Amino acid sequence: MSGHLQSENYSLRQQLESLLNEARRNESKMRRFDQLQRQLIGADSLPELIRLLLSEYKLAFGVEFVALALVDHEYEIARILERECDKTECGGLTLHSSTTPLEALYRDKQGPNLGAFDAIAHQSLFATAPGVIASVALLPLMRHGELIGSLHFGSADPGRYVADCGTDFLERLTEIIAVCLENALSQERLKLLGLTDALTGVQNRRYFDHRCQIEVSQARRHRHPLACLLLDLDKFKRINDTYGHQTGDEVLMSAARVIQTQLRVGDTLARFGGEEFIVLLPQTDMHHAIQIAERIRRCIEEEEIRTPTGQALSLTISIGLSLLPTADAAAESQALADRMLAIADKALYRAKHEGRNRVVCAERQPTAPDDRMSAFSPAQWLKSLRKAVLATLNLLKRTLALSK
Repeated sequence: MSGHLQSENYSLRQQLESLLNEARRNESKMRRFDQLQRQLIGADSLPELIRLLLSEYKLAFGVEFVALALVDHEYEIARILERECDKTECGGLTLHSSTTPLEALYRDKQGPNLGAFDAIAHQSLFATAPGVIASVALLPLMRHGELIGSLHFGSADPGRYVADCGTDFLERLTEIIAVCLENALSQERLKLLGLTDALTGVQNRRYFDHRCQIEVSQARRHRHPLACLLLDLDKFKRINDTYGHQTGDEVLMSAARVIQTQLRVGDTLARFGGEEFIVLLPQTDMHHAIQIAERIRRCIEEEEIRTPTGQALSLTISIGLSLLPTADAAAESQALADRMLAIADKALYRAKHEGRNRVVCAERQPTAPDDRMSAFSPAQWLKSLRKAVLATLNLLKRTLALSK
């Protein structure tokens, strides 16, 4: 009996060790995935994103062969790559004028296609000699229900990619890549159309006006909240006058970079004019918009900027916040957008007037960095106290009347 227990105990220990090893492998895999994800999101251009997909993924996960195919209906990607990309950096990339060749890879399958290498179906996807690849993973890249590309992994190990195995990791990867590709193409289009601010690299007022109309229309159609932040660097003219316009430009570029780091892929940041920036936060309610605005304010305050002489500059920002008005369903989208901007501008004025370096929300009291209660003036405090006393007296009167 004792020998049986020892054998069973040994078996359980082996199983536990196997599970722990698997957990360690998964943890390491997720760390590498998180690092790659950050690189993809931070890619500065379409060529940089393509290079990351074709080379960095191969190194990070030990995949022998990686290829990428993109749908380029109007040869837009080809023109961008001809202008910005060295051909050696894009080895493994193919462009298709239609989705037909890629759709044939998936047929009725909605997600990643894993399995044994098929020379007839798969050899043309990889620039390798026949017989080298044993298993493949084909990942469809979809945006808004349309196929925009396909990412292909090939391995000499026949057990690396097996049909019907779990694909959660690969599905998440394809979603991120598709969003990054769409965003990279949008950025390249902005460069071509002149919709970016030449100094800071963020969108300009012209782009914002166009994007604002789209976001307002989508928010109304899907009944999602839309938040707007109007941001203004505090005492920026004094920086220009004291340290020169070169330092002022450095401050603007630094501020734009900091603001961008606190935003999501789908958010819109634009230089509104001078030292003012504006942000659109789709599907964001007041509570979360305040959190984002406060993070931006704190990060700007913590940012260290040096003058040409090495002197450290302290920088702060004031932020006015508003939500897209929803009360008037019959109003035109342009009218609602103008009203949202006007409310944010009014809130920004309050933030400046009441001490700067703070977030002020429409129809809310401002949030100051150190003393939240300092935002209430004595007159406001007395007014609030009077309302509370009157409300209490009215409640007592109603209670006495009911008790008679």
